[in-house]
Amino acid sequence: MRHFTCVQDLGDLKQALQEAFEIKKDHYQFTGLGKNKTLLMIFFNSSLRTRLSTQKAAMNLGMNTMVLDVNQGAWKLETERGVIMDGDKPEHLLEAIPVMGCYCDVIGVRSFAQFESKKDDYTEKILNQFINYSGKPVFSMEAATRHPLQSFADLITIEEYKKTARPKVVLTWAPHPKALPQAVPNSFAEWMNATDYEFVITHPEGYELDPQFVGNATVEYDQRKAFEGADFIYAKNWAAYTDPNYGKILSTDRSWTVDSEKMALTNNAYFMHCLPVRRNMIVTDDVIESEQSIVIPEAANREISAQAVLKKILLGL
Repeated sequence: MRHFTCVQDLGDLKQALQEAFEIKKDHYQFTGLGKNKTLLMIFFNSSLRTRLSTQKAAMNLGMNTMVLDVNQGAWKLETERGVIMDGDKPEHLLEAIPVMGCYCDVIGVRSFAQFESKKDDYTEKILNQFINYSGKPVFSMEAATRHPLQSFADLITIEEYKKTARPKVVLTWAPHPKALPQAVPNSFAEWMNATDYEFVITHPEGYELDPQFVGNATVEYDQRKAFEGADFIYAKNWAAYTDPNYGKILSTDRSWTVDSEKMALTNNAYFMHCLPVRRNMIVTDDVIESEQSIVIPEAANREISAQAVLKKILLGL
């Protein structure tokens, strides 16, 4: 595997899951694979789980790791072609990227949607510049439209906790005070559609996702109806995708918050969220602290998904 940006890059998904569970049995069985190899992790946006889990995964494989926070301690980077650089950005990404590639063997990039241009966001302008100009394998640590390491970890978690071969998995929109990208819900939907699960997406009208990610999912605008008989509830906020409201907050309706009343409609479902989570906006305290909340094991599996991806990339070097 050269690059990793979506579920299709992994190839056979069942085999990828088997490899992930093999890694989980012994995190250190492939330590020699990354000897004398360096991972450069580049962050255009904040991170906690992604930064720690990916760095730990690389260390488990014997890699050297370097972390660059573009917004702290680095030159401000211009990303647009054809601009007169007479502002506060002294370096262009088109020079910075190949220089970064000189110092490492693999590059991880985290760059969120900016909500300034839907075209720029949905063509993955920043991530693709790294793929095109670094000369090194590149993987996404969350991009404008997808968060594949998170979704891989989500899938690993569902496979661990499912009680039936074909569980009902529900992705539900929930309110949030800020406009959030569609990357996590897009990616989660894409990965769920790659399985044979029963998959339902529920959200208020106006919050429809890009049809390419919705795929074969059932879309249900009645949240309570969607929750009926569910085995997993995955809560996440996202801003509007459709024009002319792209990137806007259309609702902060607290009736969409995941609470114990709604969870009682499910088949004793497990609660999932990618974290960080706004308590009593996205989910109530009692739900996230319940025995059915698996947000911590889900976060722990971020190390496993990152290590499985890095292993496949290293094998391709």
